[in-house]
Amino acid sequence: MTIVKLGYVAMSVQLTNASPSKTMTFAQFSKLKDREAAIEKLERISIENLENCLRLLKHNVANDIRFFRFSSKLIPLANHEEVKDWKFMRPLKEILSQIGDYIEENPMRVDFHPDHFVLLNSKKKEIINQTIKTLSMHRSLLKGMRVPTQHRCVLHIGGGYDDRELALEQFIHNFALVPQPIQEMLILENDDTTFHLRDALYVCEKLNVPLVFDYHHHLAHFEEEAEGWEQDWERVVQTWEHSPLPVKMHISSPRDEKNFRAHADYVDPKMFMDFLQGIIGSVPEINCMIEAKKKDEALFQLMEEMKSYPEIEIIDGASFKIK
Repeated sequence: MTIVKLGYVAMSVQLTNASPSKTMTFAQFSKLKDREAAIEKLERISIENLENCLRLLKHNVANDIRFFRFSSKLIPLANHEEVKDWKFMRPLKEILSQIGDYIEENPMRVDFHPDHFVLLNSKKKEIINQTIKTLSMHRSLLKGMRVPTQHRCVLHIGGGYDDRELALEQFIHNFALVPQPIQEMLILENDDTTFHLRDALYVCEKLNVPLVFDYHHHLAHFEEEAEGWEQDWERVVQTWEHSPLPVKMHISSPRDEKNFRAHADYVDPKMFMDFLQGIIGSVPEINCMIEAKKKDEALFQLMEEMKSYPEIEIIDGASFKIK
């Protein structure tokens, strides 16, 4: 038996006017002649984004959802070279503390997945420095919410740069340049174009970092190996051996055969069950992050569809047992 808990990404399609990703471009910022007023506008947008995060968490708890990925676009222009004098954490202290209070009152797993431009295997020093700054911002947000920072931030390994093996070794080399508190925050996933499951396992085992298995990425990347992921599953589980958190995976479905890598609006329940049948009993609990276009609506529909399987025992609105 394994307990399966579902989560979703960043925003709700059911909750109105609750975007956590409202933004302000540098061009818009520059047009405001009063710099102090421009900074204050950035602060207002950031606070509103975080207030909407709190609304989203309350929506989640009302629907039994205890697993959620925050948007990485909470603070517009954070770490932008032209706004580096902005101490953006100060005005966010109160709302971050409120979010922390709510998470303490309603225990849940929250994390981040920074955008694809956050690269740790680049050979360019300026890209590595910017990546470390961005990861440091994510860590500051977690600290502001009083959320334990270990294993809370998912990254891809990065680009192949015409030599996959060298790119893997570059990641391992660059990882040593990352401050230890940020290293401890990171977990890695297999991608759908460059680094497959065994590549990711190689890096994770070398660095003692947990691996987030993305099932859709695996199917998209190496369809000829798609049936073989089960033989590496125990290695995936082992990467989580020293983590305080349950094993995590990503689930999404192809939009269609022609656009196999693109994410569909909803999750194909048969595809999800194919995965679950391969891991029953291997872990006491697994947290599955739904990466579907319809966000929480996709979660609710998947839960409804799970009810039709005899081996599924529903626990609540966002979790079940598979036997």
